[in-house]
Amino acid sequence: MLQLPSPLVDVNWLHDNLSVPELIVLDASVPPVVPGYESLNSEENFQAISGARRFDYDKKICKRDSSLPHMMPEEELFQEEVRNLGINTDSVIVIYDDVGLYSSPRAWWMLRAMGHEQVAVLDGGLRAWIAAGFTTVDSLQLDPASGNFEASYGEDAFCDFSVVLSSLDDSSCVILDARSSGRFYGTAPEPRPGIRGGHMPNARNLPFSELLNEGKMKPTAELQEIFNAFITADKRLITSCGSGLTACILTYAAYLAGHRNLSVYDGSWIEWGAPSKLPVVTD
Repeated sequence: MLQLPSPLVDVNWLHDNLSVPELIVLDASVPPVVPGYESLNSEENFQAISGARRFDYDKKICKRDSSLPHMMPEEELFQEEVRNLGINTDSVIVIYDDVGLYSSPRAWWMLRAMGHEQVAVLDGGLRAWIAAGFTTVDSLQLDPASGNFEASYGEDAFCDFSVVLSSLDDSSCVILDARSSGRFYGTAPEPRPGIRGGHMPNARNLPFSELLNEGKMKPTAELQEIFNAFITADKRLITSCGSGLTACILTYAAYLAGHRNLSVYDGSWIEWGAPSKLPVVTD
């Protein structure tokens, strides 16, 4: 039975195990809104790892009645969509994106939140795969046989604004914001119109880019050193970002560094920074 060596796997491990029947490869690419990050793929030039299936949390595996983007759906919808991808309870899943390591950690966290533990992120994503000289195909696998995945949602994996609001002055909780320092301090504009600049009171800033090295995750020892400056193992970590996507890079890196009391603020700044009475500061 195939077992993942880590929640982070490299392209050589994936290449060596690509033909194993229980291995499922998912493409969770999302066009980046963060300056300096670009998708490798386009409609004119599309590349994929052979057998990869589309994990679309922008339009399919998301809450359908929400005004906020890619919100975590309920168990029933998640289970149905994941079964449609041919995923079983015993599937070993590797997720990649076409930026490097950008949107894949959110898919990883969503699957873990729904009870699936045999899931990993491909370090460096599609770019690393191609750089290693491994072959690609020009389309994703469509309409696989339905799987038997069973969703079991862990209630604390994602949280809403009320939980964050009640945690702002809680010494047992740390809130980390993955946005750039300019956006965090309100000196750079938000990419979405009408959103206030700044951050939540008592939140701290850890731009997700500080966890990466040329599109790959920094070594575990370095991640531990980074998180030790913000949080101890006994505290709860809530991560936030612009829309709940790069917050998952922080959550993923914290998991690799050994932290387990983790939660993602799903609405993130697109909800908190919208005109409202939720408190915003810039210092």
